[in-house]
Amino acid sequence: MRANREPATVVETHSARPRISVGPKASSDPGLPSTDLELPTGQRTLAYRFFEALPAAISFTAVGLVFILPFVDAMLGAVYVLSIVGLMFVRAMLGAVDVARGFLRFRRSARVDWAARLTDLERAMDGRPSLAHPRGGFRAADHAALVDQVSADPHSIMRPSTLLHAVVVAAYNEPYPVIADTIRTLLHTSTKPEQLLVFFAHEERGGPAMAETARRLEAEYGHRFGAFVLVEHPAGLPDEIAGKGANITYAGHRLAEWVRDQAIDPRRVIVTSLDCDNIPHESYFDCVAYEYALAPDRERLSFQPISLYVTNIWDVPAPSRVVASANCFWNLTTTVRRLALRNFASHAQPLTALVGMGFWSKRTIVEDGHQYWRSWFHFDGDYRVVPIHVPIFQDAVQAGTFKATMVAQFKQLSRWSYGASDVPYVGVRVFAPTARSPFWPGVLRFFSLLEGHVSLASISIIIAIGGWIPFVVATQTGQVTSLVERMPMTVGIIQQIGMIGLIVSIVVFNALLPPRPIHVPRERRLTMWLQWLLYPLTLLVFNSSTALYSQWCLLTGRYRERFDVTEKMAGGRSS
Repeated sequence: MRANREPATVVETHSARPRISVGPKASSDPGLPSTDLELPTGQRTLAYRFFEALPAAISFTAVGLVFILPFVDAMLGAVYVLSIVGLMFVRAMLGAVDVARGFLRFRRSARVDWAARLTDLERAMDGRPSLAHPRGGFRAADHAALVDQVSADPHSIMRPSTLLHAVVVAAYNEPYPVIADTIRTLLHTSTKPEQLLVFFAHEERGGPAMAETARRLEAEYGHRFGAFVLVEHPAGLPDEIAGKGANITYAGHRLAEWVRDQAIDPRRVIVTSLDCDNIPHESYFDCVAYEYALAPDRERLSFQPISLYVTNIWDVPAPSRVVASANCFWNLTTTVRRLALRNFASHAQPLTALVGMGFWSKRTIVEDGHQYWRSWFHFDGDYRVVPIHVPIFQDAVQAGTFKATMVAQFKQLSRWSYGASDVPYVGVRVFAPTARSPFWPGVLRFFSLLEGHVSLASISIIIAIGGWIPFVVATQTGQVTSLVERMPMTVGIIQQIGMIGLIVSIVVFNALLPPRPIHVPRERRLTMWLQWLLYPLTLLVFNSSTALYSQWCLLTGRYRERFDVTEKMAGGRSS
């Protein structure tokens, strides 16, 4: 939208903190942010330290029991392992079903003309009939009922054409071709570029090269959007960890000021945060606008698309492909599990909500997942995440060499697994005597969060070695029973049956693959199948080890206060 402002393109580079017209929640203004939402620094309370140590204590104990219980009683050790293996088998089967369900919803939703559905709503608000277009597809009956509802009550939804999408693109020192690909794709979505307000959040730490990249992007693409604002995040600001959270929060405050200065109603602005290598699906913004317009509680929602790490999948080494596929499976699964759905990577949230809570955390290296809990406690538990069944495409980890890629992959997963730092953040708030959020929903979410991090750290190790430890110990101590003797075979059979779930996931992953690039040899197609032989080893080397490392850091108070930026490449080559 170009109304209410003079220039179509606004370019401003800031080297000082922007004015922030917000204060503590103690103010009578309910829209002001709460000062107790931020993560602590320095000395923690005893309760906080207890919850910090809890994930590591449970994870290391769970693994340790595999070795300890057989010395106490071989049968007890066998039952312990079989219970965990059996539980994981059931979860694997359910996971395969949900991966397939998530994939089917993605395929159906991606085929919908969401712009046409927004037009249907607009015309219904004006008392006019819908235009002719295909009526079938994803949730077509729900859409038809909604059109009838809007025709009867035009004020029941927000007018979609008045909505603006603020896109905060975060960058550090990435090469120009990587960032330019993302900016160009924003011009080719089904949403009019005039409705996109691009805030390019780049780091002063990126140096002169990053500043030149920002100016070049503005010169080439800025005039084609509703606004294109350069926001340079100064280095060394107090009370923050240098990283994406601090960067996009700084840009968020600038966005709020800009919206106010342009006399735009902030309720019309939906904010999407993107990494500079993210490629939104062409209908992403229209799909978000659709869900936002019809929701009566829209200001207490966030909107989560599917993150698919397949943009450069043909170029990366096999271990990185396996890790990327696991991330794809997890994102597809959570879109059909409403209680498990959390903010992850790129997501959208109303500007009014972000202003109210002070945007994202400036003190964490995992600001995306943490944003769920920040929002949950800001709204006293009256908050939910809406699945957007279209993807934002992202790169799998790829550095210059195989070794560099493996190191970068380990660092990325270590950063993600440091989301265990949310356990104490949630624990001290849920169990606080003065907690404002509902107790039992909070308790359920807390234990779900804790269990997820413990499982990530320990389950792969237990399954890998658990079938043999009771058998080996029993043969040395003379406690061999028929059950213990059959343990390795039993666990192996369960794992083989569980391969059915993996086969479903493999089929889904191959359906997600983009076309093979010309520069990739045909033989790579074969390795795309053979790579799954690395799946168990990959889970051990990357998932379990990074999770245990992050939890050990929390246990010992060695807090991670550095954001390790994942190296970005363009077109499979360093740029």
